[in-house]
Amino acid sequence: MSLTTSSLSERLLPERVVARARLGDREPLARLVIAGLAVLLVAVMLFSLTTGALQISLSAVVNGLFGQGEAASPSDLRDRIVLMDVRLPRVLLGALIGAALAVSGAVMQGLFRNPLADPGIVGVSAGAGLGAASMIVLGTTALSPVVAVLGIYALPLAAFLGGLVTTFALYRIGTRGGMTSIATMLLAGIALAALAGAATGLLVFVADDQQLRDLNFWGLGSLAGANWEKILAAGPIIAIVLVGVPFLATGLNALVLGEAAAGHLGIRVQRLKRIAIVAVAAATGASVAVSGGIGFVGIVVPHLLRLTIGPDHRFLLPACALLGGSLLILADTVSRTIVAPAELPIGILTALAGAPFFLWILLRRKGLIAT
Repeated sequence: MSLTTSSLSERLLPERVVARARLGDREPLARLVIAGLAVLLVAVMLFSLTTGALQISLSAVVNGLFGQGEAASPSDLRDRIVLMDVRLPRVLLGALIGAALAVSGAVMQGLFRNPLADPGIVGVSAGAGLGAASMIVLGTTALSPVVAVLGIYALPLAAFLGGLVTTFALYRIGTRGGMTSIATMLLAGIALAALAGAATGLLVFVADDQQLRDLNFWGLGSLAGANWEKILAAGPIIAIVLVGVPFLATGLNALVLGEAAAGHLGIRVQRLKRIAIVAVAAATGASVAVSGGIGFVGIVVPHLLRLTIGPDHRFLLPACALLGGSLLILADTVSRTIVAPAELPIGILTALAGAPFFLWILLRRKGLIAT
């Protein structure tokens, strides 16, 4: 993998930038990669907007997005309705969720100081799913006052609380004396995910037919239900996290040296950990609330970028947001076209790509395969 990354850098990037990266200065490389990822995100969004059961030309997409001209025929009107009411919300929600999951993975890996941490693998997504399932099943009975007060924000906030409780419990169990045990963390994540799954199963048992259809949505994750209301509900939460998390970059960089060393450097470690935990729970909870459980984005994207631009969170976090959004939009485009007119759950695609990658990381850390 490292050889492949080096070869691509030598071919696609200026020689001066590659030379500085070889000497250990990856900042110019990181800036170029981030700029390239921004272009990639725009290209993937346009590709997704034009692709589907109904093919829409790029010029029609541009005209529809920027309001140039009126619909000249019924087919033009149809294209504009599909674009603005179906595909655009789906693409924007995919970009937000992909960015949220990738950034959450990078923050968790920085917090635990281990590249195996991921909201899906360690049970945070399961906890968020339990919170959302509780609101779906009990929102018309025991939790109806909450729904009356919070409205469309009730579901993402319930998922946020579920993810927050799970993340906090995971951190408390996995950390002793300022040191985090990856084995303990993974085992605790499995146990917490099992508990959340059992509780969700109980809710499934008592759910009615409509609630069962809604709960089935959480199994593998999908963007099929994307609409402007869901963007309004989850978008502000995810956007606040994406804007705020880069301010944690210096502290996360210092944590690489250990909590004691970070404290000596002037980092308020406990406050940093609390903010990071809340940010991960908020981003993951809001994502799960509107898309269900989508795994492995948070482990694949940060690791790929570390191989390219290094571990500096000042550049890693924005790069994760851009690449995570691009990959999830691309995966969603494939999921709704590969078996058309049916739609493949997006969680299947991310698992097919992410699970072998996770195994590769484990084997690489064990020294069983070449780096």
